[in-house]
Amino acid sequence: NAFVPGPSLTCPPKIPFTNDILLSPTSTTTALSAIRRGGGRRQPRKQAEAAPPMNAEIKFAEMRVSVPSKDGKDEALGIMSKQDALAKAKELGGLDLILLNASSDPPVCKIVDYSKYRYAQEKKRKEKAKNSKATEVKEVKMSYKIGGHDYAVRLKAATKFIKQGNRVRATVTFRGREVQHDNLGLDLLKKLAMDLEDICNMEGKPRREGRNMSGILTPTSEVVKSINDAKRTKEREKKKMKEESLAKRELEQEAKTSAAKAAMDQEKTTIGGVLDGLDLEDEFDDDDDMDASLDE
Repeated sequence: NAFVPGPSLTCPPKIPFTNDILLSPTSTTTALSAIRRGGGRRQPRKQAEAAPPMNAEIKFAEMRVSVPSKDGKDEALGIMSKQDALAKAKELGGLDLILLNASSDPPVCKIVDYSKYRYAQEKKRKEKAKNSKATEVKEVKMSYKIGGHDYAVRLKAATKFIKQGNRVRATVTFRGREVQHDNLGLDLLKKLAMDLEDICNMEGKPRREGRNMSGILTPTSEVVKSINDAKRTKEREKKKMKEESLAKRELEQEAKTSAAKAAMDQEKTTIGGVLDGLDLEDEFDDDDDMDASLDE
């Protein structure tokens, strides 16, 4: 006879182990679906860049039209009707008529390949963003009891940051009861600003925030101008090297083309000389004699 527990006897609830939870079908399906979705928080989608009105999308009857020239500048074609401008774009190799400025009188349009135009605009945007990038704020921390060697290290670091065009936050930290000597921290910041007065200026007066006292050091206009001049010089050198490399490749390509043409002409001359040395008329006469003998 099997033992049957009474009403007062109950089986303890089964406690699931960690492996059972991890390997359960529901949790596995959830994990796989999360992996398929990419997991975690999704990044916001980038909005597609709006394309300018082109070709038949342009609603104006007349417009001022220009085309890009070989030297990189725009060549004005004058005021044209929409039909004439579209016909000119088709004549130049199936290019696009793009509306640049709808608010001018008459509107300004340009005949150009849209893919190249978009690439050039994206390149300009990235270059502008790189040049207008906000300068970073570097920080130099020190104590009001800093020694001479440590102060020289902080001074050297601040000089390096400022000559790179960055702003520097000089911070004096206080611990415990040291905060009552904030006047010594103020003197230290003033000393740092005086040591760097040739390359930077302090924005306003140092301010105390809790147990820290800080001041912002900004590069002078002369430092910023020298940095920009050096950057422009580097860009000009890079552009010059690129042009020289392009010219060198063109010369190498022309040399290869000339060599191939010369080899082809030499081959033609050789073949012509061989053919001239053969007496084809005698061979044809021999063939005629042989045919006559066969007929006899």
